[in-house]
Amino acid sequence: MERRDKTNYYLDLADVVSKRGTCLRRRYGAVIVKNDEVISTGYVGAPRGRKNCTDVGTCVREKMNIPRGERYELCRSVHAEANAIISAERERMIGSSLSLSGREMKTGEYIKNSCCCSMCKRMVINAGIETVYIRDDEDNYRRIAVEEWIVNDESLEGVRGY
Repeated sequence: MERRDKTNYYLDLADVVSKRGTCLRRRYGAVIVKNDEVISTGYVGAPRGRKNCTDVGTCVREKMNIPRGERYELCRSVHAEANAIISAERERMIGSSLSLSGREMKTGEYIKNSCCCSMCKRMVINAGIETVYIRDDEDNYRRIAVEEWIVNDESLEGVRGY
């Protein structure tokens, strides 16, 4: 049996973490790693003590047909990346990587052209995370240097969604 490469290993972990998610639209999991040690994990879910979308049985953004990457102020959930960042010390995150895996709830397929939303990008930057790996399918992923998000600031252009 061939050994799984480390990047896909951490993306596999993010996929498993995503199974705890409570979003009715998409299931995301995030894993923050530094020096081959998992620092933190996060999945999509309502803030502690609030009802999850799975409890309520409805998604406001889906009802309103809002495209992904837009109008997150209407969402009940905290994103996977944000939950992972909230659960880790900044000092430990400086120079780390974040692995992100997302699936569509209706089909179970990996989310096409997935990326962090603009708010999560800002949190990743401020957390000191250096690299983000985003899963495209079972074996393929994209590597994003967070520095690119700093240099190519889409908020200056008024770009919405992703």
